[in-house]
Amino acid sequence: MKKSLLHILAIVALVMAGCKEDIDTSSRYVFDEETVTSYLLKHEQYSEYCRLLNELKVSKYSTTTVSQLLSARGHFTVFAPTNEAIQNYLESLVAEGLLTEASWDGFPNERKLDSIQHVIVFNSIIDSGDNYDYYETTALPSPTSGSNSVPIPMPNMNDRKLTVQYDENNSDNILINDCLIDNDNRDILCINGVIHAMHGVIAPSDNTMDNLMRKYIENENSGFVVSAKIVEACGLYKELSKARDDDYEELYEKQERIPVSRDSYEDSNLQRFYTPKHRYFGFTFFAETDDFWTQAIPGKNVKDITLEDVMAYLDKEGVYPEATRDNNYKSEDNLLYQFITYHLLPEKLSPDKLVYHYNEKGYDLNRKTPTVAVMEYYTTMGKRRLLKIFESRESNGVYLNRFPNLDDERHGTYHELSCDPDKEGVKIGTPNMSGENDIRNGIIYPIEKLLYYSNDTRTNLQKQRIRWAVPSMWPEFMNNDIRCSEITDNEHMNVYIPTDEQYKYLEDVEISSDTEFYYWTGRGKGWANMQGDELTIRGTTDCIMRLPPVPMRGTYELRFAIQSGGNKRGMVQFYWGSNKDKLAAMGIPMDLRQGGDNKLHTLGGNVVSDIGYEADKDDDDDYNSEVDKRLRNNGFMKGCNQYCAGAPGTGTMMRGNNTCIRRIIIRETMDPDVTYYIRFKTVLDSKLLFFYMDYLEYCSKEVYDNPEKQEDIW
Repeated sequence: MKKSLLHILAIVALVMAGCKEDIDTSSRYVFDEETVTSYLLKHEQYSEYCRLLNELKVSKYSTTTVSQLLSARGHFTVFAPTNEAIQNYLESLVAEGLLTEASWDGFPNERKLDSIQHVIVFNSIIDSGDNYDYYETTALPSPTSGSNSVPIPMPNMNDRKLTVQYDENNSDNILINDCLIDNDNRDILCINGVIHAMHGVIAPSDNTMDNLMRKYIENENSGFVVSAKIVEACGLYKELSKARDDDYEELYEKQERIPVSRDSYEDSNLQRFYTPKHRYFGFTFFAETDDFWTQAIPGKNVKDITLEDVMAYLDKEGVYPEATRDNNYKSEDNLLYQFITYHLLPEKLSPDKLVYHYNEKGYDLNRKTPTVAVMEYYTTMGKRRLLKIFESRESNGVYLNRFPNLDDERHGTYHELSCDPDKEGVKIGTPNMSGENDIRNGIIYPIEKLLYYSNDTRTNLQKQRIRWAVPSMWPEFMNNDIRCSEITDNEHMNVYIPTDEQYKYLEDVEISSDTEFYYWTGRGKGWANMQGDELTIRGTTDCIMRLPPVPMRGTYELRFAIQSGGNKRGMVQFYWGSNKDKLAAMGIPMDLRQGGDNKLHTLGGNVVSDIGYEADKDDDDDYNSEVDKRLRNNGFMKGCNQYCAGAPGTGTMMRGNNTCIRRIIIRETMDPDVTYYIRFKTVLDSKLLFFYMDYLEYCSKEVYDNPEKQEDIW
């Protein structure tokens, strides 16, 4: 990354050396009477940019121009390209063969002209709205440990997240998507925003994953020729071309069926929740590099490695022995298809979201360095299988399917003690997200080790408890920046998901017309929830959710976790099974007001309960173990010890908080090739009582009923 950044800066320096345009360096103070538009209009170096601002409308359904928008009240961050930057961009399009000449007359048609003008303008502006501030250079996000680049949380007007890159050798040099901010003309403060002069046009690629794969196949030096050929052979281009649900886009813009917001009342307090503006699709591809394949299949260069060569290598390695070995690569039974789809997730996970860090034990939001072991579990494309993503302080990076030895005793630390070589997993490399690789609907991560769903991986998954935050089940929450959004205005913190009658937004959830489906990111709230967020479902609740697969056939507990410290929790009947139209009721209705402190919170007060809860005694682990057994006999468990019972840095862990409770919903035999569903339906006739969800767990009998080692408290 450092080498790449310095290379970019060297090119920028050459461009600047030949620049004949005099840049105004007298404007680094607040213009009390200037809007962004009025300031830009007074400075000749932005004249071409201003012309575009005045021509483009903010949307195809609006008559307001972007120039008018930047004259209005708001908090705008404008990365304004100079006239020379725009000219250089047009010349780059000529070099790519997209234009015949470096002028607006060189475009082959009006559609292409409008598209390029849209790229220049909409990628240069971040509209933070009324409740979120603009980005001066001092307010740009800092990189995490081990990286010199980081995405800006608020997307631009093209709904793309721009990336900030920092020069390790010169702290004054800041790039936005490879474009250098001018060192003199930056942080120009106006009454409605800030302007940064740019020496380049910010133009992230509008390509999709399928087009990038085609380019990789054509380019022998792309680094992913073999992996791209496998994707093509398996017929995945059509799926990987999906980027946006245009039907949803139009209905939202026209406000037909889909409300912009939804009001909900908690007692007499109005709460407003906002519907997502978009429904994007995205993909994450963990791809073996060409270097891997040339070592695995020696004697051949990248272009000469065939699909048959890959099949022969996988067969020799014992990959998916039950899969077919013919050339019908598009069949889900085929070896090549099963192999490559395990590398693909139907959500776009940026490097900072591969593993979600927030309020796990010891985590510091300012330092942003990993502490205890943290895992995410996702369901892959194709045949539904689990992929584990792992990071800890000791792992020195993010891994796929890593199973280390953890210090998970009652008084342990939950850090890695060691990791056996055969359980190390596959380290995720740093993705190339510059130029044509910065595609709209996906990210490709290089890996240098063979990845597949081996029997060892499945066995190791079954031997551990599998815990996942409920929103991680839904790709739409990742692709549309809903889950744990770092943007703290009401629009991003309080989210309303439409009912199926309005529009089926979540593919894996069925939401009835009387159900109000809400999500809180919880940032800054200090809630005692895993990763701070919370799902709250109101109204006459009736929802069906598709569950992730289990790793192997066996008996599992499905557990439901909640923070029960309020009297607004309701009561629901749970259903479970493989036929979503005929799900069986699981036990008696579950009262979500049931806490661990022997109290049942109701609208009328508290009543004593008898679930057997007692706080841990520091000096008596045997007694603590007996309390755990007593709770389990009643279908309860204390909260986990992995996460704080509150904001990051909170001293009390969930296990030590008597409102953080896990409920054992079912204990059933489950099969990895069967899809299971849960349904929850309210049994109390009150819209003041809500259904809450935090996280779910699978725990196999080998873990919860292991005669040699009791299940850990973490």
